[in-house]
Amino acid sequence: MLQAVSDIAPASADPVGRALAPGVLYPVFQPIFSTATGEVFAHEALMRLHGDPIAPLVVLDAARRQGRLGEVETLAARVAAARFDPACDGLVFINLSSHAILQGQVRPQQVLDSLVDSGLDLRRFVVELTERDIVEDAARLAEALAYLRARGVRLALDDFGNGHSNFELWHELAPEFVKIDRFLIDGIAGSAGRLAIVKALLEVAAALGAELIAEGIEREGDLALVKDLGIGLVQGYLLGRPSTEPHRAPSPVLRELGTRVPVRPRPARVSGVRQVSAAHLLIEAPALTPQHTNEDVEGVFRANPSLHALPVVDEAGRPVGLINRRVFSERMARPFARELGGRKPCTTSMHESPILCDINQGITDMAEILRGEDQRYLSDGFVITEGGRYRGLGTGEALVRRVSELRIEAARYANPLTLLPGNIPITEHIARLLDAGRAFVVAYSDLDHFKPFNDQYGYFRGDRMIRLVADVHMHHLDPHLDFLGHVGGDDFVVVFQSDDWHERCRRIVADFNAGAVQLYDAEDAARGTVRGEDRSGRPATFPLCTLCIGVAQVAPAHFSDPEEIASVAAVAKRRAKRGNVGVYVLSHEEARRLAPAFGT
Repeated sequence: MLQAVSDIAPASADPVGRALAPGVLYPVFQPIFSTATGEVFAHEALMRLHGDPIAPLVVLDAARRQGRLGEVETLAARVAAARFDPACDGLVFINLSSHAILQGQVRPQQVLDSLVDSGLDLRRFVVELTERDIVEDAARLAEALAYLRARGVRLALDDFGNGHSNFELWHELAPEFVKIDRFLIDGIAGSAGRLAIVKALLEVAAALGAELIAEGIEREGDLALVKDLGIGLVQGYLLGRPSTEPHRAPSPVLRELGTRVPVRPRPARVSGVRQVSAAHLLIEAPALTPQHTNEDVEGVFRANPSLHALPVVDEAGRPVGLINRRVFSERMARPFARELGGRKPCTTSMHESPILCDINQGITDMAEILRGEDQRYLSDGFVITEGGRYRGLGTGEALVRRVSELRIEAARYANPLTLLPGNIPITEHIARLLDAGRAFVVAYSDLDHFKPFNDQYGYFRGDRMIRLVADVHMHHLDPHLDFLGHVGGDDFVVVFQSDDWHERCRRIVADFNAGAVQLYDAEDAARGTVRGEDRSGRPATFPLCTLCIGVAQVAPAHFSDPEEIASVAAVAKRRAKRGNVGVYVLSHEEARRLAPAFGT
């Protein structure tokens, strides 16, 4: 990755000539670290100029305009190879531009001669392809690089994801390394979108046999997430800046990072829920035309006793009406109905303008039918089309059932009130911690005396109370270490990795209890009680709503799956409620003793 110096002096009248002058151009080396060991894996050689600080990009842009880019890059490669200490471990990344190679300005033979002259094993060199334009002819570029690769030199793509690198280039060149552009890495700890893209790149890299390098690491949270994703190589100012002497020591930042498992950002929209369309509701049913009679309708219903309706279509197969079985049967059961109407066209029995749904329409969109003023779906159902033509029928009952199922499933991913992760993401995060062998703490939060409050003030103020629980928790958590989930109702779960979890729990309880009072009417708040009814319906007085937290400390060696942990945390929560102590901590010994009891 080419980097400019931070202080840029006025450009030289001839920056290219200055760079090519003897002794002016020199290399600096920025380390690339292994996330697994923290050791230096490689060194990227970057060009700098002695004397007046001219930004390298200024030189390269000028060289490109003058058609001398190959001269500058070949010299930079030769100087970098010559200055690198052979006793220093690790690979050496040398920057070359695809443009200069395709234009014939950089000749692979010259580059190879420079690398050979250094005395280093050629297998230690990696040509890092930089590009500021889209490569039009990936096959020709691969052919040009074949000379170097045949002699052991490896290949890396730089800045993948910046718009100039593309999958065709990746596939055609089959590089050993691919650097993910800093745009995708910087801020990934807080971006579900960046996370999704990088996870997809990991799958591509595994399929194509390349190792990813995350560049532009400047924040510890981003580093922790990148490591947790399984990206094995990292580079950035947080880890090591370019220097004239190659880095040799392990990265203290990586060493201090340890085994903590970062909280992964989640999209605002639920993505884990199954995508269900109208096709999943389709019932195969024969179609009638306006030429059919009511007697024909009766015969089709008799032959298909499970059908709730029959569609009527025009000559092009487009639905023009729907005949409801119940309504039709009641009409035909009237005196003389068959004699008077049996031979009439079936259009006399149909409902015009039936509810139509395309076969690819999502169930979530179809849910609008349930909220619409036209409630015929309850009895008639709806007609499913494809390209405007009839494909089948659907029932209102099936639609209601599917919508309900999806809403329940969606709530398991994200609570609709707080938008916090639900049961499935909570379970996934705990499983990641267990897999990593990381000790952690699970805190199960619940409200005392919430039902009397909800009964007295209604669901709207009750929802405000639930959101207050969420807000207070989020205020006191480390978003990079501590995972907050909403199980449902007034139950919340925090998975702590913060060392000061006990103090955080204490502050959560104190702040919530103080804030909850503000949601009561002044008279109830001053009295400290609210009037209501007990479970038997008798008048009763209840204390104000407070928060309790049951805590289970988890040593991975004593638990085999998230379900055991959830069960132990539930025990801690019940004791917190029973003891009215605010925060109840289950001892290590008791948690360890309880774990096998919940095992399967």
